[in-house]
Amino acid sequence: MTSKIWHPFTQHGLGQDIPEVVRAEGATLYTNDGREIVDAISSWWVQTHGHCHPKIVSAIQQQSAQLDQIIFAGWTHEPAEELAKNLSDFLPDTLNHIFFSDSGSTAVEVALKMALGFWHNQGQQRHRILVMDHSYHGDTIGAMSIGARGVFNDAYASLLFDVGSIPFPESGAEQITFDALAVFCADQDDPPAALIVEPLILGAGGMKVYTPETLREMQRICREHDVLFIADEVMTGWGRTGTVFACEQAGITPDILCMAKGLTGGVIPLAITAASAPVYDAHFSKDRAKTFFHSSSFTANPIACAAANANLQIWRDEPVQQRIEHIIRRHQAFAGQIAEHQNVSGIRQCGTILAFEINDASGNYMSAIGPDLLKFFAERNILLRPLGNTVYIMPPYCISDAELTAVYRAIEDTIVHFA
Repeated sequence: MTSKIWHPFTQHGLGQDIPEVVRAEGATLYTNDGREIVDAISSWWVQTHGHCHPKIVSAIQQQSAQLDQIIFAGWTHEPAEELAKNLSDFLPDTLNHIFFSDSGSTAVEVALKMALGFWHNQGQQRHRILVMDHSYHGDTIGAMSIGARGVFNDAYASLLFDVGSIPFPESGAEQITFDALAVFCADQDDPPAALIVEPLILGAGGMKVYTPETLREMQRICREHDVLFIADEVMTGWGRTGTVFACEQAGITPDILCMAKGLTGGVIPLAITAASAPVYDAHFSKDRAKTFFHSSSFTANPIACAAANANLQIWRDEPVQQRIEHIIRRHQAFAGQIAEHQNVSGIRQCGTILAFEINDASGNYMSAIGPDLLKFFAERNILLRPLGNTVYIMPPYCISDAELTAVYRAIEDTIVHFA
């Protein structure tokens, strides 16, 4: 029997068409049947400078001909050393310990293990992780455990560990979140190890937005109670929220920061968990039992590191921030246009991300109109993948005005169609 592909987050029982993409350039995907599709979600939030950017492609080609892979446990190589050095231009000085992995989920798993090891190696038994309602941090077991419980992970509930959950800071009700966090942090019988958040905007949880001031206050509460603060910037990092990292807008520095997706410009998998000196020092010892026991076969793959270095060079050499600001302005104008429609609600924007609900404000991932929305956009050669009835745009920064206009036009057609 011929092997068949099992696609992620795809219910094959619905018989949905699965297009075949044969090449890509910039913000455009080209299919085997001659279609040109605008990639309006950066191929699942990873592409920043566009597909097949010449500088990244060249870096990958050169590196693959020189050193393709080497064990990273007790060994090193120039692309990784260069990347760690180059990141110092983009990260706060205190996040100066760089641990490599290969995806957003593993970057989060690393952060959790760092936080638990931090306390364990100091003789303190802190096991509880605090999370925010509606959050999503990945699909590995630890990452699922700290994400929202529901349809995503019902089948695996027996594998997940318990966490302490604080309410999402709804506008005008942020104090409820602060109070809940303070209660958890002040618990002397079961002191938490860390709070992990998606800064400023929750991704798969429905593109829910909160303010930099709220982020700053949550970090302050954690600092006051000696609880580690972890920022999951896997999606929010590398310009999505308008700054390189979302935490910059709150003027805060987490104890641990996770990044992936746009780290290589979205071209090849690579992830980093950046830790502060106290977190690193808690694992630094002549006692081998205090070693940080985590790795994967492709940790700090030289080809991926070369791609990441090329990405950082693009940030230095090209007007990336201006491109981001142009998208922000265009989104703002479009938000004003669709606000007039009665079946649109919850319009919000965070940097280059624009989101809203169609028909109702539930934001339910299993909304019945979700598959219909997906099909509607595909028929108009637009790659948008709504989260149920939540429609969002998250384009690569190279997207042209004409391509953005096509995306906006398809969205307006959709709003009218589903009225």
